[in-house]
Formats: sequence, C-alpha cells, structure tokens
Amino acid sequence: MWLYLAILVGLYYLLRWHRERQVVSHLRDKYVLITGCDSGFGNLLARQLDLRGLRVLAACLTEKGAEQLRGKTSDRLETVILDVTSTESIAAATQWVKEHTGDRGLWGLVNNAGISVPTGLNEWLTKPDFVKMLNVNLLGVIEVTLSLLPLVRKAKGRVVNVSSVMGRVSLCGGGYCISKYGIEAFSDSLRRELSHFGVKVAIIEPGFFKTFVTSPPVIPMSYMPTFLVDAMTNWSKPRPAKAM
Repeated sequence: MWLYLAILVGLYYLLRWHRERQVVSHLRDKYVLITGCDSGFGNLLARQLDLRGLRVLAACLTEKGAEQLRGKTSDRLETVILDVTSTESIAAATQWVKEHTGDRGLWGLVNNAGISVPTGLNEWLTKPDFVKMLNVNLLGVIEVTLSLLPLVRKAKGRVVNVSSVMGRVSLCGGGYCISKYGIEAFSDSLRRELSHFGVKVAIIEPGFFKTFVTSPPVIPMSYMPTFLVDAMTNWSKPRPAKAM
C-alpha cells in the first residue's frame, strides 16, 4: 500500500515539475492588449511583458498616462486611447488592433480597466452610482471582449479578466462586488464556449493592493461615516509601538 502511495506522490510531483517547465516560445511574435494601463496592475503588467519581449498594446484612458508609459518602456510597446464605456472608442481601438496584429491575431487580452467608486452602503447610493460602476467594470469588459474575440480566436490565444476577491464575498455595498460577481459568471461561460477553439479564459482575483483605485483621494469621503474615513486614510500608516 505504501509503495503505491509513494508512486502516486512521485508521479504527482513529476507531472508538476513538467508543467512548471513549460514556457511560451516566440514571444516577440505575440501581441497582448491590456486595458487600464494608466496606472496600477495594468501599467505594471505592460512594463513587465515588454521586458519579456512581447508586443504589448497598452490601452490607456488618457494621453498623459499613455505618454508616461511609453517613457518607461521599449519601442515595441504601443499605446492606444480607450474608454471602455464608449462603443465608438472600443470600435476604433479594435480596428487599430487589427491593423497592428495583421494575420497573427491577438495572442492575449487582459481586461484590467476598472474603478472602485462610488462605494458605500446600498441605501446611500443611487441607481446612477450602480450604473457608473457596472458600465466600466462589467459591461465594458464584455464589450471589449466580444469586439476582440475574432482576433483572439485567430491566434488561439487567451483572455484574462481581472476580477477580485470581492467577486466571491460581498464585503461592501454598491456596484463593485456586483460587477466582480458578473465578471466571474461571464468568464466561466466564456471559458466553456471558447475551449473548443483552443482559446483559454482565466480570471485573477486580487485582494486589497495599494493601487490608484484603493488610494484615499479616489474614494469619496462623503459616502462614508467619520470612522470609515479615518480607517481608510490611516490604513497604510505605521501604528505606534504603544499608546502614549
């Protein structure tokens, strides 16, 4: 019995070692589009993939953000202005991607663009507050993905959607958790549909990271009682060794 168990454990680690040694080849021939590259995860990912040699197509909301990113990367990286809440902007960006990728298609699509406000107790918010959040975090992701799917399918690439730990547990009111639950459902159905075409779909579920969307200036304090304001503005400050 112990011999069989040892063999199974050995096979498990052998398979794991083999999978971890798999690397993607010909990186310089692969195009990856990342949304929300002005700051945070998108900006960092764009710079990291550029260092690895991939052809990064970085979608930024502002020209300022695009210019700053270009100043920190190689000439391979190219930027495009994209507002994920605008159908016209998405259509223009899709055409731009087609012209750049040509017959190769789009090897990777990373839906990273998102916002975290307005957030608060549901009763404090209005319907436009929910609509604003869902337009960016959910409907924007869906429209961008559907527009670029033919190019991803051509390359037999992958779609990576940035969700959140709040896509599993609703820790706050407002549209944020709702949008992330929606990302999980959309990604799950999309994964099954595209598996027949050799396209992979994955989600990332970050916790609370220090990025632009979690910085105190971004969060409207008028939505929060005083004790929450104090907690958020002092979140990253070191605590005193002992009370005075």
